[in-house]
Amino acid sequence: MITRFEGFPAAVFGWFEGLERDNSRDYVSATHETFDLVRDSFAAMLDELAGQFGGEVKVFRQHRDLRFSKDKSPYKTRTYGLLYDVPDQHTGLYAAISADGLYAGTGYYRMSRDQLERYRRAVVDETAGADLAALVATTRRAGLGVEGTGVQTALRGYPRDHPRIELLRMTSVIAGRGWPADDGISRRVVLGGVARTWRTARPLVSWFDEQVGPAEIPA
Repeated sequence: MITRFEGFPAAVFGWFEGLERDNSRDYVSATHETFDLVRDSFAAMLDELAGQFGGEVKVFRQHRDLRFSKDKSPYKTRTYGLLYDVPDQHTGLYAAISADGLYAGTGYYRMSRDQLERYRRAVVDETAGADLAALVATTRRAGLGVEGTGVQTALRGYPRDHPRIELLRMTSVIAGRGWPADDGISRRVVLGGVARTWRTARPLVSWFDEQVGPAEIPA
């Protein structure tokens, strides 16, 4: 069991590359020591960050839910988790590792119907909408990507040429950044980079907390 996070060595990302080539129980069984290193290192990272940000740690299962999927690959090709119940914030702080490297982000993911109603009212509001557009621009200038899934069809009740139409179309809004795997990622880069990412995204998330808030109905 890892008690202190020491970064992600190259073996962690090599394990994910192998999993992409051979997504099988035999592969995971044969490489269980590296699999344990992946999971333990990731959990140790979140535990240490929780000391700065508060909240509880959750690492999601590596096994995929195959009940309703045509793809019967048994394992997810990334390990991901979050800090939840973070003080003074309605959404979690997310991180993931895969063969591509490390990613950290936060935001409002798959907003429920009531959240989308509040979000779109705020986007078209001249003050709140202008504030959001400015926050998105500031967050991007600070080096984070601000992305989100969205609807492609016309939105009923909103003009197609609205100046913030791209924001109106979004159903998720996530701010984050990634680090390539290279030959591993050091403790300093991971802890410093993830913490800066979450802090840089905080003003944007605060806008959502104020204007949208948590879901009141199921997603």
